[in-house]
Amino acid sequence: MSEPLSLPRSDTIAAITTPPGRGGVGIVRVSGKNLTSLIAAITGNKTLPPRQAVFTAFYDAQRRVLDQGLALFFAAPHSYTGEDVLELHGHGGTAVMRTLLERCLELGARLAQPGEFTRRAFLNDKLDLAQAEAVADIIDATTGMAARAAARSLSGAFSAEVRQLVEALTETRMHVEASLDFPEEELDSALDPQVAPRVVALTDNIDALIGRARAGALLREGLTVVLIGAPNVGKSSLLNRLAREDAAIVTPIAGTTRDTIERHIALGGIPLTIVDTAGLRDTDDAIEKIGIARTWAAIERADLALFLTDAQHSASTLPTTDAEILARLPETMPRILVCNKSDLLPTPVAIAPALVDTVRALRAVSISAKTGAGLDALEDAVLAAVGVAHLTEDTFLARARHLEALQQARHALHNASQELATAFPALELAAEQLRLAQEALASITGAFSADDLLGIIFSRFCIGK
Repeated sequence: MSEPLSLPRSDTIAAITTPPGRGGVGIVRVSGKNLTSLIAAITGNKTLPPRQAVFTAFYDAQRRVLDQGLALFFAAPHSYTGEDVLELHGHGGTAVMRTLLERCLELGARLAQPGEFTRRAFLNDKLDLAQAEAVADIIDATTGMAARAAARSLSGAFSAEVRQLVEALTETRMHVEASLDFPEEELDSALDPQVAPRVVALTDNIDALIGRARAGALLREGLTVVLIGAPNVGKSSLLNRLAREDAAIVTPIAGTTRDTIERHIALGGIPLTIVDTAGLRDTDDAIEKIGIARTWAAIERADLALFLTDAQHSASTLPTTDAEILARLPETMPRILVCNKSDLLPTPVAIAPALVDTVRALRAVSISAKTGAGLDALEDAVLAAVGVAHLTEDTFLARARHLEALQQARHALHNASQELATAFPALELAAEQLRLAQEALASITGAFSADDLLGIIFSRFCIGK
């Protein structure tokens, strides 16, 4: 259970900020309103110059040296949390770090809760909520593109776009509510004719932001892509090619893969979990049956399926085995038709449109998992299938709650637009929908957020951050 947001912020908190285990350097961070006595007790220095590294010994209560290293003091409000912050950079042994932390606790600090340093930064207006979430995202980023996108969110790029929308929405609300506040007979009280077009323009801007947020959500969450098909169509060979390692055994014997095999890769900057599966067929082998059951379970939880078939069938109908597999696939499962073993064809053969329609594929690609031919086209097809044709350097990281808030704002703006489009608009209803849209957008940056939401968000951070 997360700690209530209403806990007093006047107390001093401390935590080890570096990962557990042995290392060359370890850091204990302390944050509070006045750290003068704590600094003097630990370092023997009555004061430390702000924002300068000072080499010093770290002492226990009997003035015995616990360790020696660098002490950095950041005076409020010019610190990460907005409070006085002390960082003790010592040797990165587990016992040393634990001893330094215990010394801070002896001197009146308490152990910080997960994410409490960043939560204090948010509550002290050093970061907005979207930026605070980006702190965790940049730590958890699994690709270079995701890390850069998280850095953009941390710098405030996403928040700035949201605030621009909120400001435009506030001005639009002002015109609508002004028309409600004055008598109808006053000429100046007539609804500004530009209000309705402004609402439409705001809706268009949110649509564009939603598209970019979806791309950012993919960078953060990644995708699970399952390789499915009959035995010996090259699923394991494709996994090995994508993972750039011999992750799966490849033999001419049908049924070689008897369990799901997962590898994590980056495709176009997006983190993917590629799942190789057992070939789907009727079998009496008890072990293979278990593998096939796990294949169907993997299909159920996947975001996208690569449906592999033999390239020799790319200009004709599907083999019976493939057709039976296709019939059992969930209808809503997005899929790409992958015609493998193109290297066995004497000349390239175009994939028949009828075959693409039969598979109900979003895209179709001809490849050779053996030679690597066509893999660039497969990468483009995967990105296009999930709605991310090209990720750019202005992409920001987004979370599911950001997308939900944007969708709520868009829905409210759509309702407001419908009200304003009538011959006799119900301004009260339009004003309420505009208010709901503004409230949804404000929740992204934390200008409007419930305490329980904040508690959930920060409880998922690591301790020390």
